Amino acid sequence: MTTTQSSFAGAIFDPSSPRPDGLSDGQGRPAGRRFDVYRNNVIVSLTEALEASFPVVTKLVGQANFKLLAGDFVRAHPPSSPLMMFYGAELPAFLTGYGPVQGIKYLPDVARLEIALRESYHAADAVPLDPAALGAVSPEALMRARLTLVPSLRLVRSGWPIYAIWRFNREEGAPKPLMAAQDVLVARPDLDPLPLLLPPGGGAFVAGLARGEPLGTALEHAMGEVDGFDLTPTLTCLISNAAILDIGDPS
Repeated sequence: MTTTQSSFAGAIFDPSSPRPDGLSDGQGRPAGRRFDVYRNNVIVSLTEALEASFPVVTKLVGQANFKLLAGDFVRAHPPSSPLMMFYGAELPAFLTGYGPVQGIKYLPDVARLEIALRESYHAADAVPLDPAALGAVSPEALMRARLTLVPSLRLVRSGWPIYAIWRFNREEGAPKPLMAAQDVLVARPDLDPLPLLLPPGGGAFVAGLARGEPLGTALEHAMGEVDGFDLTPTLTCLISNAAILDIGDPS
């Protein structure tokens, strides 16, 4: 970025900055108020993009408050890429230190879930493993196997009931959240991603698989978190939602 470009970008995202020198309108006159209008339109457009990407966060804080929050975020984190579908990745960390929402402790994790849903939507397509292939592997070999997960899969672990909060704010008649830790699997078995609540220990198991660990090692992590962890519901969730790409070589 040249000095002129840097000066222009700085003036766009800092309302206290003076208008850059040398700007003119279509008739060669100083840009003046036209630049102020352009600067405001940029902030408004980015704020609207954030509202569309974080509907539950917007609902939790209220639309008017979100506009103020988003304005501060946009000025602190202007886009670094023309791919606006990924804009807002820094929002969870921003919310963690943003004073006006400090009382909503679960807000950053809800933002992480909304990012995961968006990332899953835009992830590459992949042909999932035929479930019959898993059935053909002996239990002993399966414990040694490293399951590769599809590119669209995401895992969000939280000490808050983020799945219940997301449902309560997105689905009519969803039950009121009860305060408890929840791990959420974001899968894309069809066109649109969906959040799936994992049983206790399921997050540790999926995290182990995502790190490339053998299934048996990932299972040990889950059992370390939950005594008597039952693998069946979590593995069934992965299989039924087309989340496994390959078994790998169990030898």
